[in-house]
Amino acid sequence: MQPFDFFCSPQTIAQKQYEALRMVFVERKTITEAAQKFGYTYRGLTTIISNFRKELKSGNSKVLYFKELKHGRKEIGQESKDVIISLRKKYYSVEDIKVALDSKGFKISEKSIYNIIRQQGFARLPRRQKLTKKSLVPTGLKADKTVPLTFIPESFKSASAGILCLLPYIKKYGIDQIIEASGFPGTSQISKQSSILSFIAIKSSNARRYTADDLWCMDRGLGLFAGLNVLPKAAWFTSYSHRVTREMNLKFLKLLHLKWKELGLLGDTSNLDFTTIPYWGDNDHLENNWSGKRGKALASMLAVLAQDPDSGIIDYGDTNVMHKDESAVVLEFIDFYGKDGTDRGPKYLAFDSKFTNYQNLGKLDDDGIKFITIRRRGKNIVDRLNALPQKNWKTIRIQRAGNKKATIKVLDENISLKGYDKQIRQISITGHGKIKPATIISNDFDLTTEQVIRKYARRWIVEKSISEQIEFFHLNSVSSSMVIKVDFDLTMSIVTHNLFRLFASDTDRYQHKADQAVYEQFLDDAGDIIIDENIIRIELKKKRTLPLILEKMNNFKELKYEWLNNFELNFTGASYS
Repeated sequence: MQPFDFFCSPQTIAQKQYEALRMVFVERKTITEAAQKFGYTYRGLTTIISNFRKELKSGNSKVLYFKELKHGRKEIGQESKDVIISLRKKYYSVEDIKVALDSKGFKISEKSIYNIIRQQGFARLPRRQKLTKKSLVPTGLKADKTVPLTFIPESFKSASAGILCLLPYIKKYGIDQIIEASGFPGTSQISKQSSILSFIAIKSSNARRYTADDLWCMDRGLGLFAGLNVLPKAAWFTSYSHRVTREMNLKFLKLLHLKWKELGLLGDTSNLDFTTIPYWGDNDHLENNWSGKRGKALASMLAVLAQDPDSGIIDYGDTNVMHKDESAVVLEFIDFYGKDGTDRGPKYLAFDSKFTNYQNLGKLDDDGIKFITIRRRGKNIVDRLNALPQKNWKTIRIQRAGNKKATIKVLDENISLKGYDKQIRQISITGHGKIKPATIISNDFDLTTEQVIRKYARRWIVEKSISEQIEFFHLNSVSSSMVIKVDFDLTMSIVTHNLFRLFASDTDRYQHKADQAVYEQFLDDAGDIIIDENIIRIELKKKRTLPLILEKMNNFKELKYEWLNNFELNFTGASYS
């Protein structure tokens, strides 16, 4: 359009009325001529002229035809100010207040929030520990109803934007397809995919307690993780978990196992271990189990976990273990692999002395499965080993962590055990810092003594790893305002732990980091989220590891996410810290 056409062919109603009035009053044309030029009837234009004269008398002519631009900051409503002041009184930071306001549709910048806080006389918050921040008083705000995200262009702040870095791994390793193929239910409002991703989002964000109106329920970044506006309320999580059966969990774990095996993430050895999950409710139906973390026996659920020592992937979990069935758990684990007849599980099993009995060790040997375990040290065994002459012991050096070596004395012999109807290999170890000798038994006669000891030494790593997982994913914190079935909670912890392992294995020099360290060094980060056409931009705050994060995320630029409306994710660094 040329400048001449802009004035002679007005496009808007307001401009057309303005030009018609100008033609009558400035150019002194007749009403008939002006009406014909701009397409009005004679009566229609006289009505416009009459209204214009009235507006002139009232002094509002500018409101009709010209938009008055207001300079300076936009005025912030009293409702927004009340919310900001209320949250600050509960010791929420400017960043957390911004997250809560965005979830309620208040578009206010962090600078404006800071100015309001300063004007009200609030002092700067002292530096606080992360646990203190996560145990703040609930916001008191009522979160919006959870619905699928519309993906219209918008932007918002998230205190948990860092966990969105796990989405490319969910897509790359096909976990989204496994969720769709699982037997987990969906709801009328929330799909199966979004339901499971909601649980993973909470687990990944290190929420210590599930409460009805905590900040995680207001954080739109967590909602985006599952393709929702915000995560569902606590009652929904409880209701959903009670629809999940043990068979659904087993099917999901089996599908995950096939995926890990297909990707070559499982070695020839599985480390098995029991763990105690305390319970603080009505515990009449529960047995007492020893809790090493608390140093006493307490009412709890006994769970078994199987972990690959090389990748750190947890491949199996079950919370339905009773005392009378403890020794048969290892056989159930083998059945978990071999029900379809195509897979009989790992070549080696490593477990401690209380895991099973000698009869079941014989069944493992009959199935061609090698095992390495510790034999219980009775007084007679210790006395016999102490009485042996020194010439019977062999001195060897074994590799330890940090490229260090340790010198120990070993006795490698074949013995017979009551209940085990064949010869078994026994390796006794002394000089390892313990008062009593350690005694390893195995049905593998081909490995060297050093190889057997090294293989079982890695078994101790799984105990530490499981302990760290329980601490981070809060399996030992069942008491909560959100009641989740423990077996399902364990399944969600397993898949989230495995996502952390996949993420860590993709970062140079950080493969050995525990889940807590991976979260704190990489995933615990806020950011701005901008939903644009066909792309979601995630601007992460400055962080020491941010260059490495962005380098890894750059490898997933072309991925499209079905539960995110087939949008792409673009990770960049924010311009502020």
